[in-house]
Amino acid sequence: MANLDPVARAVWLLRESVAPYLNRRVIVVLLLGFASGLPLLLSFGTLSAWLREADVERSAIGLFSLVGLPYALKPLWAPLMDGLRLPILTDMLGRRRGWMVLSQGMLMLAIGGLALSNPGDAPFLMAGFAVLVAFFSASQDIVIDAYRIETLNEDEQGIGAAAVTYGYRAGMLVAGAGALILADMWTWTHAYLAMAILVLVGTVTILLSPEPPGPEGDAAPVSRKRRTLGQWLADFVVAPFLEFATRPGWLVILLFIVTFKLGDAFLSIMTNPFYIDLGFTKTEIAEVTKLFGLIALAVGLFIGGLLIRWTGLLNALLISGVLQAASNFVFAYQVVAGNDVGVLTITIAVENVTGGMGTAAFVAYLSSLTNTAFTATQYALLSAFMAFGRTLLSSPSGYLVDFVGWFDFFILSVGVAVPGLILLLVLMRVYPNHAGRRGGAASKEANKVAEPPGAGA
Repeated sequence: MANLDPVARAVWLLRESVAPYLNRRVIVVLLLGFASGLPLLLSFGTLSAWLREADVERSAIGLFSLVGLPYALKPLWAPLMDGLRLPILTDMLGRRRGWMVLSQGMLMLAIGGLALSNPGDAPFLMAGFAVLVAFFSASQDIVIDAYRIETLNEDEQGIGAAAVTYGYRAGMLVAGAGALILADMWTWTHAYLAMAILVLVGTVTILLSPEPPGPEGDAAPVSRKRRTLGQWLADFVVAPFLEFATRPGWLVILLFIVTFKLGDAFLSIMTNPFYIDLGFTKTEIAEVTKLFGLIALAVGLFIGGLLIRWTGLLNALLISGVLQAASNFVFAYQVVAGNDVGVLTITIAVENVTGGMGTAAFVAYLSSLTNTAFTATQYALLSAFMAFGRTLLSSPSGYLVDFVGWFDFFILSVGVAVPGLILLLVLMRVYPNHAGRRGGAASKEANKVAEPPGAGA
């Protein structure tokens, strides 16, 4: 390395940075991320455009937002996907692949049902199919998260978190802009039928991929022995809670999960009103915050995955956490600059790059906390705690803006991120080995600082 010229060194660095994303397991996770993101908008976002075009009342369209409840309630049935055998499918495909194929098959049928519905004549029937789309989409998400965690090595979790988010965003883009374009070219029915067919991307991917090993190295670890209902509930509903609650520092871990992205969420819920108040047009907001912002987010996810690889998981969390908190200061500068698209571009670049880094590190961290005996249940629960911080605790942000104004709001939002960083420092100092994918046991890989490939050459 020392003897290479600057160009050769840059080429080497680029190759070594991109190589982890070309791993077959990571590519599988990318494609499954696409399958996970595809249905999200079909049950409400894109559907609301179809409903309004069919002259459905706005009040009724608003009620359709309730169809998204399965995404919030998925921890309730996640234990089934850890501990329930499916006739034929589990024997043929294994625990994870069997549940995934079933979820995707039902998802295709539900999206097909939406495609063939008429919002003008039968809105309640359409609402029923929309609920089914959300339910089977959430079910698919449970298994995809478990599959990702169980198939990737410890040092691939950060790269995998970035890859699944890339795929997820691509799926949302296809279901959003793609479906609208198809509906404009043909009909809504054709657009939704096309989306149903695209679910096969995930099905084909999982059929061509291996079943991950279970806790004891078994490819299909769900026991065949008969259990009473009480035994089953104890093994797959109670045990995931108890196992987590026996870990050192488990309460601090949960508090950290709730607060780590709180500063980011506290700000993001008010960004669109902020842009409008500054006088930006809807087109400017769309072009800078959505299109350019997506590119910046992709860059941040890429950097975040590599940061975990080279500095270790907890170090990456700390670095990205400090940066995403400090990025809120840029919005305070935007208040001073006012309606300036150039400054807005810089603001979005800083916010989305640091936010992408934090997301990659945080998803990898949540993955590291799961026990592979019940990955689906524990990850669903941990992500629900994350959502709690993002939604409920950030809800007073509008009141704070009204009370102190935009500039002080953005300054104070930095302080909202501080408790999460303090809790992270406590975990790093008092419980340095708490992150590990075998039930919170010490993991050499979780906090390992990786040697750059070819180091010392």
